[in-house]
Amino acid sequence: MKFAKRMDQFGEGIFSRLLEIKKQRLEKGEPVIDLSVGTPNIPPAEHIRKALCEAASDEKNYIYAINDQRELLEAVAGWYDRRYGVELDPQKEICSLLGSQEGLAHIALSIVDEGDLVLVPDPCYPVFSDGPMIAGAKLFYMPQKKENGYIIQLQEIPEDVARKAKFMIVSYPNNPTTVMAPDSFYEELIAFARKYDIIVLHDNAYSELVFDGRRGGSFLRYPGAKDVGVEFNSLSKTYGLAGARIGFCVGNEQVVSHLKTLKSNMDYGMFIPVQKAAVAAISGDQSCVEVTRKAYEKRRDVLCDGFSSIGWKMEKPEATMFVWARIPENYDSSERFAMDLVEKAGVMVTPGSAFGPSGEGHVRLALVQDEPVLNQAVEAVKISGILKTQEAL
Repeated sequence: MKFAKRMDQFGEGIFSRLLEIKKQRLEKGEPVIDLSVGTPNIPPAEHIRKALCEAASDEKNYIYAINDQRELLEAVAGWYDRRYGVELDPQKEICSLLGSQEGLAHIALSIVDEGDLVLVPDPCYPVFSDGPMIAGAKLFYMPQKKENGYIIQLQEIPEDVARKAKFMIVSYPNNPTTVMAPDSFYEELIAFARKYDIIVLHDNAYSELVFDGRRGGSFLRYPGAKDVGVEFNSLSKTYGLAGARIGFCVGNEQVVSHLKTLKSNMDYGMFIPVQKAAVAAISGDQSCVEVTRKAYEKRRDVLCDGFSSIGWKMEKPEATMFVWARIPENYDSSERFAMDLVEKAGVMVTPGSAFGPSGEGHVRLALVQDEPVLNQAVEAVKISGILKTQEAL
């Protein structure tokens, strides 16, 4: 058998490898505290689950959805107006996604041709780079450096690179670095994209998980944003609907239209009961959003304060459901540290190297366990002695 050469660019995903390690440990009866994958353990609110169950019990809802229901499109438009102050045309500027990951993996197919250049953050969520590579694009990494507050320095992108670029991906609040971007960045981003005729894709999956009294917003609320790009949003973390796979691409009419055309040749739309759950989530009682935000903020404090108290110093994230932490000084490989951590302490984290060249030297910890379990993780790492005894390799 012969297979596509494009697959030579991809190895087994880090999350699949971690899952296999977890499975092996559990089969041997060894404990595992999984802080690697960002799988929320906070369930959807009761009114959301009720809408899903009622729709799922209706035998008429098992046909192909084909298109987004009008009710869903109008609900998304209303949500963006109320929450972000952004007006959207329900028919022309909104496209549902079977989870943001699906959209991020496929949108490059509707924009780039083989060999076109795409700008991606470094470090970044893996699909930001994997999607363009599947489409045959070449990548230029835009560094997110600690000395710059992990904000992309657009003026440092070479002129010849900017002129060749077809589209660019940015994301704040950022996964994995957890930072937010100032207004000035978005203003510069829009001017940059307009100058070089670059389509902007802004991933906004964590706009509700913002801490310490701050509030997230939308890229599209800045003047001129719709002229140059789109925004991806997700109900996975905010409403606990990760397994239901609900996301949206909103904004520039041309970009949305091309993505809709692509998807019409790839899938038959979102399961109607899931559409009903999405409507209930974004149109119903929003008190669950604040409950979820407070839960993640408390977990952040427990985790960061706990690990800092035993010598693994961590800066508290501004937002998201993650912590981006430097590996201990006695290690020079994030993957080796992550593997030793699960072997010696039973605590799983994601090595920073999985997020691009600049991710090395860090690990990402997901706030996906309740507070008592996070305290157990701190104690397990303390007892293991891994922070003191392991020699660098």
